[in-house]
Amino acid sequence: MALVVICGQPCSGKSSAAKCLAEALNDSECKQTVRIINETSFHLDRNQSYANMPAEKNLRGVLRSEVDRSVSKDNIIIVDSLNSIKGYRYELWCLARAAGIRYCVVYCDVDEMRCRKWNEDRREKGEVAYSDVIFEDLVTRFENPDRRNRWDSPLFELRPQNDGVEKSCVAIADAVSYLTKKVDSKSHNVKVLQPTIATQNKRFSDANSLYEMDKATQEVINVIVEAQSQAIGGPLASISIDQGLPSINISRPVGLPELRRLRRTFIKLTGQTSLSGRPPPSDADSAKRMFVDYLNRELGTI
Repeated sequence: MALVVICGQPCSGKSSAAKCLAEALNDSECKQTVRIINETSFHLDRNQSYANMPAEKNLRGVLRSEVDRSVSKDNIIIVDSLNSIKGYRYELWCLARAAGIRYCVVYCDVDEMRCRKWNEDRREKGEVAYSDVIFEDLVTRFENPDRRNRWDSPLFELRPQNDGVEKSCVAIADAVSYLTKKVDSKSHNVKVLQPTIATQNKRFSDANSLYEMDKATQEVINVIVEAQSQAIGGPLASISIDQGLPSINISRPVGLPELRRLRRTFIKLTGQTSLSGRPPPSDADSAKRMFVDYLNRELGTI
């Protein structure tokens, strides 16, 4: 039903705003499922994710892929991240347009000095915080949203340093009203993005089966990460993915960076194969089975 992009400087209250918005939507008459997508969803460390440009690019790619998989007319997706680059916000807007749903931006407008102070406070409390070097780099590269841009509109501006972050905030209330308002002939200020023929063809074409591959392999990675986190460093005899699929046998801890590298290589190899031979599998089970077999081979467990 909608895609909401939360943006703002580091430590400007974005996660609090996303949580408040989700709670306000759930308290309203909204019948759609509300989900927040952020770095925490993938167990990503914020300093490592922004340590250099390749790492940051990979982070944006992970979040964008998850948004692409999740957007539909049955839910409301809230993207809780810096979303500081206007080109990236445009890419998210394109995903919303391809899905034919509503779109809006919630901007946490906090001055740089206050963000720096909040970051220092978090560090002193032992909470997750940005390093000084990364914080300064992110602050200087932030591109403010502009409501004149279609990918930044409609824009709801929240000022946490003045108003706090509450469900009763004007910006939160306005966003909830926009996202839940019924669309009819009298709804002049509610815009549902319409997919173009090009985006429809790309999204639903049989040639886009690599999309299913991307989705299926990410689900396998998520299962492995979750299983290892529950094992707390202990040995894992096997990891069951789905009923009817082979198990993954891991004799040693496998970190998320290594899993991502294996996943990228697998998708690349599969794409190369599809150019010279049969196309990649278009159903999730086949893709998962191929990826599990590949992991077992690469990790030397079969």
